[in-house]
Amino acid sequence: MRVIDIISKSKRPLFSFEILPPLKGNSIRKVYDAIDKLREFDPQYINITSHHSEYIYKTLPDGTIQRVNIRKRPGSVAIASAIQNKYGITAVPHMICKGFSKEETEYALIDLNFLGVFDLLLLRGDDKMLATDDNREAYHRYATQLQEQVNNFNRGIALDGSRFEANETPFSYGMACYPEKHEEAPNMESDIFYAKEKVRNGAGYLVTQMFFDNEKYYAFVDRCRAEGISVPIIPGIKPIVFASQLTVLPKIFRSEIPEPLALELRKCKTDDAAKVVGIEWCKQQCKDLIAHGVPSLHFYTLMATDSVYRVAKEVY
Repeated sequence: MRVIDIISKSKRPLFSFEILPPLKGNSIRKVYDAIDKLREFDPQYINITSHHSEYIYKTLPDGTIQRVNIRKRPGSVAIASAIQNKYGITAVPHMICKGFSKEETEYALIDLNFLGVFDLLLLRGDDKMLATDDNREAYHRYATQLQEQVNNFNRGIALDGSRFEANETPFSYGMACYPEKHEEAPNMESDIFYAKEKVRNGAGYLVTQMFFDNEKYYAFVDRCRAEGISVPIIPGIKPIVFASQLTVLPKIFRSEIPEPLALELRKCKTDDAAKVVGIEWCKQQCKDLIAHGVPSLHFYTLMATDSVYRVAKEVY
C-alpha cells in the first residue's frame, strides 16, 4: 500500500522512522537490529537514507593526483527491497540529486520497479555535492527536476526521451519542506511557493526538516493551508542525544533550539545528561503534536534509536 494511502486510511497518528545504511563492509544485521527494536510500535513505513558517493585524492606512481569516487554505504535500493521482503513493511528509499547522476537515478527506478518498491522520498541532498561546471548536465540541481524525471518515468518516458511501456504500478512519492525556511530561500514566501509547486506536480505528502519548536510547525502548516496546499505535512522529529547538538544542529539543519531546551542542554556536563534532556523534550513535543491531530510522526533515528524507542514507548 502506498504511503499516502496508509496515512489517509489511518484513524490515529502513525509511527514511522528512517534508518541509515551500514558502512561498507558491514552486514544488514545492524539495520535489522534497529528495525526489530522499533517494530513494537507498528511502523507503517520505513525510510532508507541515500548517501552520495564521496571522493578521495590518490597519488599515482608518476606523482600526479587523481580524484577517485568511492561509495561508503550500500545503496537504498537493495536495502529497501530487503526490508520490504523481510518485514512486509512499506519501504521508502530516498532519491537524491547530489552525487547521483540522472542516469544512475534511471537505473535505480528500473531496479526499484523490478523489486516491487514503489514509494520514494525525493530530496535535493547534501549541498557539498553540487555539480561542477564540467558535469552540470549529468546531475539534477533541484529536487523539482528530480521530480520531473520520476514523473516522466511514470509516464513511460526514458531519460533519453525514448518511450517504453509505463509501469503497471507508478511510483508514489513525498518531498521535503522547511518550517523554518530552507537555507537558500530568500524568504518564507518563496519556500511556500516551491512547496506548492512540489505538490502541484505530484508530491503526495510533505515531510518537514527536523524542528524543536512546535509553534513553528503549526504556523508553517497554517500558511501552507492558506496557500491551498492540502496534502499531509508530516512532522520530522529527532531527539537530541549529544550535548554538542545544541550548536551543531542549528548550524547544519538551520533548526532553532528553543531557549527552554537550550537552557537545559547548557547545564549538561555529559552526553548521557543531554540524552535524558533530549528524550524528555521530545516526549512533550510528540504529545503536543498528537494532541493537535498530526497525521503521523516521522523520526530521524541516526544515532538515536534508543532515544526514539524510549519516546515512542510513552507516546504510542
